[in-house]
Amino acid sequence: MKLSILDQSPISTGNTPKEALNASVDLARRGDELGYTRYWIAEHHDFSGLACPNPDVMLGIIGARTEQIRIGAGAVLLPHYRPYKVAETYNLLATLYPGRIDLGIGRAPGGSAEASIALSGNFLENVRQMPEKLDELLRFFHHDFAADEKYAKIRPTPVPQISPQPWMLGTSEKSALTAAEKGLPYTFGYFMSDQDGPSIVKTYSDKFAEQHPEKKPEKIAAVSAICSETTEEARELAMSGHLWSILRDKGEGDGKVPTVTKAKNYTYSDEEKERLKKMMDKQVIGNPQEVKQQLEHLQALYDVDEWMLVTITHSYEARKKSYELIANEMLK
Repeated sequence: MKLSILDQSPISTGNTPKEALNASVDLARRGDELGYTRYWIAEHHDFSGLACPNPDVMLGIIGARTEQIRIGAGAVLLPHYRPYKVAETYNLLATLYPGRIDLGIGRAPGGSAEASIALSGNFLENVRQMPEKLDELLRFFHHDFAADEKYAKIRPTPVPQISPQPWMLGTSEKSALTAAEKGLPYTFGYFMSDQDGPSIVKTYSDKFAEQHPEKKPEKIAAVSAICSETTEEARELAMSGHLWSILRDKGEGDGKVPTVTKAKNYTYSDEEKERLKKMMDKQVIGNPQEVKQQLEHLQALYDVDEWMLVTITHSYEARKKSYELIANEMLK
């Protein structure tokens, strides 16, 4: 089973955005040393608890600080951007770091309606144009415009020897069908979806095989995972992320990931207690052996090639330790 890292670059209470971004670079370096297959960083806009609005900039830094691990965006939110600019950026990264660049593609806004308008205007119209934007982006990478088409004479330079690998990211059957139609690898966001994930991933595999029998579908599922030396410690660490989510939805707090102490002492309503239980049930939490067992159980359900782990804890050291424990249990 291959394992990878999805980093949302969370900002913890008592820390600055700079410290969060430095912790992300440190996590990528450690993932490289531990044998994780890839490190992806997410894109969010005007989000007080998440530090990265621009994966492209971070990847330029992370690529220079790592050696083997594949690096990429999880995801570039394509409705906001012109495909040519995206192709230029990821061709540049692929030129600097040959054979290591992934380009995750998503369609979510990544922030509030106001932030989306400030960034790219009419987001709903941009989403409507997503299929055409995706086709155009792939054609820039393949350079297969017909001679009489308007982009036939231009290239998104520099053109690398090994092109970036596009991935379709999503949480619904629609994204799975798009990935299958385009012949793209697919990543399902299990940690942020309430839909029938195994069915969606199977739909992708089946449709891909029908439309591209000469190729093998590549599949990743992304899951929230927290590991510590003991089950009790892991469950306590998870509480920070749970309270963070609750406070964010209520519009309370500073938007940053709270401490474990605050999460343990917080007075939860009955509704919030029920939500906590659902969040716990959705996550992979435990000691290294328990995490391995849970991932193997999910592997049997999802039949994916790789699990991408997203870990939110108040302590950056505890987050890094979680990835270390899982790697030592499953990758060594």
